[in-house]
Amino acid sequence: MSPADAAIIRRKLARIAAAIDGLRPLARLSLDEYRARFYERKAAERLLQEAIEAALDINAHLIAELGSEVPEEYYGGFLRMADVGVLPPPLARSLAPSAGLRNRLVHEYEALDDAKVLAAIGTLLNLYPQYAQAVEAYLAKAGL
Repeated sequence: MSPADAAIIRRKLARIAAAIDGLRPLARLSLDEYRARFYERKAAERLLQEAIEAALDINAHLIAELGSEVPEEYYGGFLRMADVGVLPPPLARSLAPSAGLRNRLVHEYEALDDAKVLAAIGTLLNLYPQYAQAVEAYLAKAGL
């Protein structure tokens, strides 16, 4: 992997970090507060989408760089990241369902369950820093 590729991945990691920072205050809202705050709700949905899509892009990039086949479904991308040694398997299995949330955010706005989206914020705040740390550790191990 070239330093330019590593720079692209780190830009995407920075996007994840920014989304985490933006989501942190929203995680403290009660469900009623969350539902009552239209702009915060929409911001949460967008920030979740951006963080997940950045991870999906990183997954595809690293999987391809490592000579493995990029799965057609995003869910499988997290699992393949474990197969190629970038993510610990338990973390990959925990992250994989976020691909489904991304699809719901992008394609089914009218069907979103506010309680599930609010819960997903907490999940993302817990798991995505671990994801970023694992990707950074891989880049460091590769000398990038």
